[in-house]
Amino acid sequence: MPTLEHPREDQREEDEAVDRLADRTWAVVRRIHLGTRKPANWIQLVKFGTVGGSGYAINLAVFALLAGALDAHHLLAAVGAFCVAVSSNFYWNRHWTFAAGSGRTGFQAPRFFAVSIVGLAINLVLLEALVSAGVPELLSQAIAVALSMPVNFVGNKLWTFGAQAS
Repeated sequence: MPTLEHPREDQREEDEAVDRLADRTWAVVRRIHLGTRKPANWIQLVKFGTVGGSGYAINLAVFALLAGALDAHHLLAAVGAFCVAVSSNFYWNRHWTFAAGSGRTGFQAPRFFAVSIVGLAINLVLLEALVSAGVPELLSQAIAVALSMPVNFVGNKLWTFGAQAS
């Protein structure tokens, strides 16, 4: 029978798992905090925003074509628009924003795509919520893409094109 002096083994393992997760979370938060103090990171963020802006325009144009002209369902149109925009974004972020063109494409591309899928999932949830709330589809997509951008930047900066990805 567990006592206060000798907690159950499974509780101890659960506590250790929570501690490991907290340590990893704080390490990421610390890395982001320290990164905000470096001017080069702000320049990189502006480049990422520029690439993102072109991807945003591509995404919205393809979305408008698919949802508007071709009358596709808004979620299918969002996925199609994502597929076109993510290809352009990978190329420009790899070669210009993060200058990681010498890194292994076969290593970076799956990571970029994984980060982008997380961003897409956030986008789709927000898109559906906004459309369900009566916001026009194109405006909903514009808002959803903008709100999912920070996840993409941090994920690509720290994981896809970070030092370990070269």
